[in-house]
Amino acid sequence: QVQLVESGGGSVQSGGSLRLSCAASGFSYSTYYMGWFRQAAGKEREGVAAIDTLGGTSYADSVKGRFTASLDNIKNTLYLQMNSLRPEDTAMYYCAADSRPRWALSVVKKLAKDHYRYWAQGTQVTVSS
Repeated sequence: QVQLVESGGGSVQSGGSLRLSCAASGFSYSTYYMGWFRQAAGKEREGVAAIDTLGGTSYADSVKGRFTASLDNIKNTLYLQMNSLRPEDTAMYYCAADSRPRWALSVVKKLAKDHYRYWAQGTQVTVSS
């Protein structure tokens, strides 16, 4: 049974930084991808950043240059380093994971929520101005 457990959310002032972590257990796939999504109040859940076990990354335009996703393959842990945070980054952040064969990792839409089967419970990030 796959479980994803997040940590690291909180409150920060505009311009500050936070680091989110997501530990996966029961995840025995050799090739997989993990992503971060966020959902602000009254808005759709959107893909923020994703990374796969081959090192391929995807970022939403709104976070490019500010957010960095990284993956520790040994620990099966996903990280999201968020710098230069803005009030519009305020949202519930969700970690997600799924697997594909190696050949498919480069073509799967890693920022599309419909491409993920496993989800964490969410962690709140609040950025004040």
